[in-house]
Amino acid sequence: MIFSPNRSWPSLLLRIALPLLALLCGGCRATLFAGLNATDRHAGIETTHDIVFDAQHQLKLDVYRPANVEHAPVVVFFYGGSWTHGERAWYRFVGTTLASHGVVAVIPDYRKYPQVKMDGFMRDAAKAVAWTHQHAQTFGGAPNDIFVMGHSAGGQIGALLVTDPSWLAPYGLHPKDMAGFIGLAGCYDFMPIPASEKDMLGMFGHDEASQTRAQPVRFASGNEPPMLLLQGTADKEVEPSNAISLAHVLQAHHVPVTLKLYPGVSHNALVFALSRPMHDKAPTLADTLQFIRSHPSADVH
Repeated sequence: MIFSPNRSWPSLLLRIALPLLALLCGGCRATLFAGLNATDRHAGIETTHDIVFDAQHQLKLDVYRPANVEHAPVVVFFYGGSWTHGERAWYRFVGTTLASHGVVAVIPDYRKYPQVKMDGFMRDAAKAVAWTHQHAQTFGGAPNDIFVMGHSAGGQIGALLVTDPSWLAPYGLHPKDMAGFIGLAGCYDFMPIPASEKDMLGMFGHDEASQTRAQPVRFASGNEPPMLLLQGTADKEVEPSNAISLAHVLQAHHVPVTLKLYPGVSHNALVFALSRPMHDKAPTLADTLQFIRSHPSADVH
């Protein structure tokens, strides 16, 4: 979680920790995602689960695609979870929703902290994108129409892939090989990391140089693909300043960027709106599809 350093830490942590504990304890988390995924029944979708994209670390991904599609746009979606938890199966609703609108969706897992630090999960993410680029046509996708998308911690991972070229370089890819980036409440500008955030310090480092490597805002140079940044103003986990800061930096470098702030929308409601549309309050799906549609080769509905 990315907090604003000027808040009162004890009261803020108490306000956020109590509902989170209630949500995450026992089987609550599984029940929550089961409810979201119960609404994802769409005809004409083909799904392939448990594809190994990294045999060394036994990392797998799921592919959701419209039946009989060819040259469709592709989205690689990185889920959130504070870089410490999460499972691709929980986000089936993202895959089926996108596939029902003509998009091939790839949802990979990645290793988490404390198993790995930032270099570990970033290499996993880059490998997943490279795998997608190599196999897109197999699933009816277009290799020149690959969008990177992420929520929360997954937004930081995706944004770093398309701002710091060093992660994709080992696979002969560059950020501009991506058709675009879609960030949902991503963590883009979160220095300095507070001393109380032990996990974040463990994965990103204690010193300024180490933490700088994790900040997408520090790498924007004008060589990025177009970006769509979606953010709820009622987000208490990732401050809206993250999206605003990245948008300003991209604009300064003349990168096409669209920032949309949804009044009164919370952190999780932003992504849950893909399963349970809130058209008037959080048009996450409509804005995402419009962004993909704006790419010259994309054909979504």
